[in-house]
Amino acid sequence: MEPTSGLTVEFPAWQDSAADGERRRRARTRLPALTILYHPDFHRVGERAMLSGLLEGRTVHLSRLEPSFTPPQRSDPRPLEDRHISRSPILFSASMDGGVHVSLGESRTRLSADGAPVQGSWTFSWPEVERGIVLELGQSVVLLLHTLSSNLPAASERFGLIGESEAILRVRNDIRRVADLEVPVLLRGETGTGKELVARGIHQASRRHQNPCICVNMGAIPSSLATSELFGSVKGSFTGSVRDQVGHFQRAHGGTLFLDEIGEASPEVQVMLLRVLENGELQKVGGLEPQKVDVRLIAATDADLERFIEEGRFRAPLLHRLAGYEILIPPLRERRDDFGRLLFHFLRQELRAIGEEHRLAPVRDDVEPWMPASVVARLARYTWPGNVRQLRNAVRQIVIASRSLETVEIGPQIERLLRQATMPPSSVAVETAPIAPPPPRRAEPLEYRSPSEVNEAELIEALRATHWEVKPAAERLGISRPALYLLIDKFPSVRKASDLTREEILEARAACGGDLEAMVTLLEVSRKGLQQRMTQLGIV
Repeated sequence: MEPTSGLTVEFPAWQDSAADGERRRRARTRLPALTILYHPDFHRVGERAMLSGLLEGRTVHLSRLEPSFTPPQRSDPRPLEDRHISRSPILFSASMDGGVHVSLGESRTRLSADGAPVQGSWTFSWPEVERGIVLELGQSVVLLLHTLSSNLPAASERFGLIGESEAILRVRNDIRRVADLEVPVLLRGETGTGKELVARGIHQASRRHQNPCICVNMGAIPSSLATSELFGSVKGSFTGSVRDQVGHFQRAHGGTLFLDEIGEASPEVQVMLLRVLENGELQKVGGLEPQKVDVRLIAATDADLERFIEEGRFRAPLLHRLAGYEILIPPLRERRDDFGRLLFHFLRQELRAIGEEHRLAPVRDDVEPWMPASVVARLARYTWPGNVRQLRNAVRQIVIASRSLETVEIGPQIERLLRQATMPPSSVAVETAPIAPPPPRRAEPLEYRSPSEVNEAELIEALRATHWEVKPAAERLGISRPALYLLIDKFPSVRKASDLTREEILEARAACGGDLEAMVTLLEVSRKGLQQRMTQLGIV
């Protein structure tokens, strides 16, 4: 984002150009929006306002009195109505390059964008808006400027999932579509995104909901015991086996068996799983006769199973059987408008557990709220590599550290976490880099430079030198990973895996004889990004 003059730039229409045609096309299918991440009336968290006027060339006003914010799936709109926000509006308009221009105009409201104070005016690029920008108004209200599809998925049952983002709406619709079928389901998503919650939602919405739902973490079972734990064993079949053992498949008979971290399954277990999926039969360890079993199997992974197949660690036929239907569970950074909804949901739970739920009750205007806006803004800017699970643990830490206090106290653990707060990677660029937690501390601190000092040629040189992997390229350039994502969006000559067509990938595979590393070099994208794109396009 770059500061501009104090004038509001009026943009009459969103026009295509040769260089930006695809980005403009995507922009027309999405609308800028504002979602409340924090409001002194905590019940208003999650309300949103669509800024469709920007796409029509109009200036949109943000003040105490406008626009109107509406809870999702409801129709009772009302403005922010907070006394710390000026009646004179902050002005939003479309910028000439397709982004969003913000001008303070005559407003006296103090405005911060992603932690930086805005003075006069500021312009956000379209990729920045797609990523989501945390706006803090008058140290009282926190909003997320982001985009929403112009055709949001229809609402469906909640299935125990908190949130109203389009990403979570798609997951709910996926659950609804597949729940009453008997096909196996494969859940893919990063650690902490809620895969077990989705599995339980599928079970509860299925015809099997009155029967057991057994959840097993494959990574927690010793490989030597995995077969007997899953399929059962007969007395004396191995050392220490003093009685017949009922396996998880038998316990789940008539219901659902959820196998988390399926990529950790041993080769022996994979063979036996394949048999169960193919003919509904299992063989107990030490048993002579196969047994029929009626189980709906749901598996989950945060691993790259396609890479495991290439490395000989996972059986391709098993993957094809498990993936009767795939559901992608979005990371928290791809549903940032749900952040406030999740935060206050967890706050209510944790405060209720210690008998202090009254902390979230409405307070008078002259009383400082228990949870300040500034804390929420800092939390919202963090990338949350551990996703929803990490957020919940952080909320528990905050609540316990602030027990019996009149305002939230941020302890050293959360303070250390928030020092890492950065802009999250864009949804389009995330395919080009592996998702990983922050790197370990180095003995010698890195000497960082401004991203504006990095030119296009230097960026491409660094990416090529690091085989198109973002993390080492950022370290080589002396900038942060999020800054590198912004540069990738800025320079159109940098290839993204999401831009590759099916024809390009097939031609590259033929030219390289199927060698994935050679394809990475030829196509100039990261290995993981290429694999994910091939999966999306159904290229096996």
